Amino acid sequence: MNSGLIRVGAAVPEVSVGNLRKNKENILKMIREGEAKGVSVIAFPELCITSYTLGDLFRQRSILEQSVSVLGELLEDTKDTKALAVVGIPLLVSDKLYNCAVVLQSGRILGIIPKTYIPNYSEYYEQRWFASGAGVTGKVTQIAGTEVPFGTDMLFECGEIKGLAIGVELCEDLWAPFPPHAYQAMAGATLLINISASNELAGKAEYREQLIVQDSGRYIGAFVYVSAGPGESTTDTVFGGHAVLAENGRLLESSDRFLFEPHMSVTEFDLHRLAHDRILKNTFVSQEERRQYRRIAFSARETEPSFRKIERMPFVPEDRAERDKRCREVFDIQVTALMRRLKHTGLKRIVIGVSGGLDSALALMVGTEAARRLGLGENAVIGVVMPGFGSTPETQSLARRLVLAAGAQLREISIIEAAKAHLRDLDHAGQPDITYENAQARERTQVLMDLANKENGLVVGTGDLSELALGFCTYAGDQISMYGVNAGVAKTLIKEIVLFVAEKDEHLKEIAREIVSIPPSPELLPPSAEGKRQDTQKQIGQYDLNDFFMYYVLRFEMSPEKILLLAGAAYPEYPESALKEQLKKFYKRFFSSQFKRSC
Repeated sequence: MNSGLIRVGAAVPEVSVGNLRKNKENILKMIREGEAKGVSVIAFPELCITSYTLGDLFRQRSILEQSVSVLGELLEDTKDTKALAVVGIPLLVSDKLYNCAVVLQSGRILGIIPKTYIPNYSEYYEQRWFASGAGVTGKVTQIAGTEVPFGTDMLFECGEIKGLAIGVELCEDLWAPFPPHAYQAMAGATLLINISASNELAGKAEYREQLIVQDSGRYIGAFVYVSAGPGESTTDTVFGGHAVLAENGRLLESSDRFLFEPHMSVTEFDLHRLAHDRILKNTFVSQEERRQYRRIAFSARETEPSFRKIERMPFVPEDRAERDKRCREVFDIQVTALMRRLKHTGLKRIVIGVSGGLDSALALMVGTEAARRLGLGENAVIGVVMPGFGSTPETQSLARRLVLAAGAQLREISIIEAAKAHLRDLDHAGQPDITYENAQARERTQVLMDLANKENGLVVGTGDLSELALGFCTYAGDQISMYGVNAGVAKTLIKEIVLFVAEKDEHLKEIAREIVSIPPSPELLPPSAEGKRQDTQKQIGQYDLNDFFMYYVLRFEMSPEKILLLAGAAYPEYPESALKEQLKKFYKRFFSSQFKRSC
């Protein structure tokens, strides 16, 4: 398997203050739970073996000795497991007490990382007990009868999965101006783990979540954060047991808080995405001499998407508020771009061919809004309806109504006679074929270009990103314009933008809903004897699937095998053979149509 997916868990066990063996048993249960779920890496909260809220009991030698003893028991109990686990423990090393993260796998300690930043402000007074791990590098220590690496200079690299390297830090390290995970990421860490005991305050969880998501994006990494649960002592503070998993600026999981029951958040991180963006962003380089890290090997296995939700329409946010925000932003980008072009050229008129379909509807909305913002007047936008051989009364009526509802000037110019004359000049008998279709598309483009010359205007193209990717346009026909406002917008998103923009106008909203309800068609062929229109998706496949393929081809340059794997998770109702066949068609059209995008 070369999926690039690694399954990771953030576990919040039930905690009993000072009851180390009970805590160990709870941790062990969750390690086995993670194993059953196929988790390769699992993180537990800070000081989870003892509990975080022991206070001055951390100085008790019996507690410290028992901590090591219980850790040894946990190692013995996990010899038959494969998951890498990160647990928290207080550890006495060279007469200094450190707050540590222990990285273990299959009954063996791989390394121990002391906390760098020890908070001693507000409700925190950790410096009363713990020393800082700052500058502790290259050390080893004896624990559980074995000499193990100790220090802040460790990365854990997977031998089986290229690009999987883990950096570990603790709690306050996340909040520091120069967090350890920043240096770890610059040294190659792709999975950043922070085990924490961050208490809860009003508004803190939201800020914490934003910080984690933002840093996962800044360092182009996968980020796992897990904090102590409400079983901790509430003498001074309350703990919520928050688990957050984020990838490259995107929140994948955020657990409920204040649950006394143990809980685990699980997802799959995509290492292929991270590797792609680290290569792409050439500013992802260290600006200082790189810190030296010991590289410690561990084992893991790739997996298939199971816990991670693969969005069916990656261009369209599922959340309504986010979707509306995306639609507004893209629409404003389109409008601003067109305004800039009009200001640059000095042209005062916009000419748009309107078919009654989605693409021309959005182009018209963009054009009329640009004209309004520029104060060009009521007649600045000319919506041209051009009936052809395949046009239906339904779509032509929609086109006319749309132009008038959008506040544009309506022009109707039939291309039927001109196209017939052109075909006669070619000794074409008028049978439906590629010449028959393309002659109409080119005739429409000629009408628009000549009308723009006459009106001293700008022809705004309507073709979208999906059609350009698949070459579903006529070369030197609708493939060209003077400015293509939809060229960077996928078909699945265009539908949502049209509905969003029309929402506040009752008349326009009704028309937009009618347009959206009609299957896309170029209407270049006459309806069948049964009255069925030419159907775009029967020619090129479902737009939902094509946009899904296009997203992963263009955004992450993924392999066909990886795209097929993700498509299977997003569209389980399709047999793998059907997805594979559609993906082949996509690639064939995509590569064979490059000449239309390069001219």
